[in-house]
Amino acid sequence: MALATFKDLCIDAHDAGRLARFWADVLGLEAKTLDDGDLLLSGSTEQQAIWVNEVPEPVSVKQRVHLDVHARSVDDVVALGATPADLTSFGWKVLRDPEGGELCVFERETVPAYRLYEVVVDAREPERMATWWADVLGARVEHEEEFSSVVDIVGAPFEALVFQVVPEPKTVKNRIHWDVTAADLGLFLGDGATVLRPQDDEIAWTVLADPEGNEFCAFEPA
Repeated sequence: MALATFKDLCIDAHDAGRLARFWADVLGLEAKTLDDGDLLLSGSTEQQAIWVNEVPEPVSVKQRVHLDVHARSVDDVVALGATPADLTSFGWKVLRDPEGGELCVFERETVPAYRLYEVVVDAREPERMATWWADVLGARVEHEEEFSSVVDIVGAPFEALVFQVVPEPKTVKNRIHWDVTAADLGLFLGDGATVLRPQDDEIAWTVLADPEGNEFCAFEPA
């Protein structure tokens, strides 16, 4: 039984307006500026929502969470404001967004209207982390040599949550995280999650971290 359901994604940005326009164009979403200055990217379903939140700090280290996207050509994404980082080492193209955050482009002959492919997370123990998140989301795990994927996530607007092995530990707050809806936070806390900030008068959600410290937010069911 799932402990939670996928809700949406969030991206931190030093210049929320600029980064929101970039990701809206890359993913095929519409951007709307909110009263507090943050932006909401929206698509055809609630789960396609991406909140772009302005933060004071710029990108300082390699992102431990990045997005894989579909595109007809890497040149199309570069034309929207990305810069090449590594176009030759892999079967996909590694770019940087306008603030320096990594993303990977998978070139396709046929590109869907909504172009988010996967959410990828660096991990010291990818098999353990994928299994943990699969249990949380009531999903299924596929293991390969250097990464493990969580697939068949109910409601998720992407194909997989992929954990790839890296040697270095997490050092700073992730600039990309996902939100979930959960009725009982005690089930998380008994299974390796920790509370970073409880719900209070200022925020209507609880900020948690998974067993490797990746931040996520849990909302109570409406």
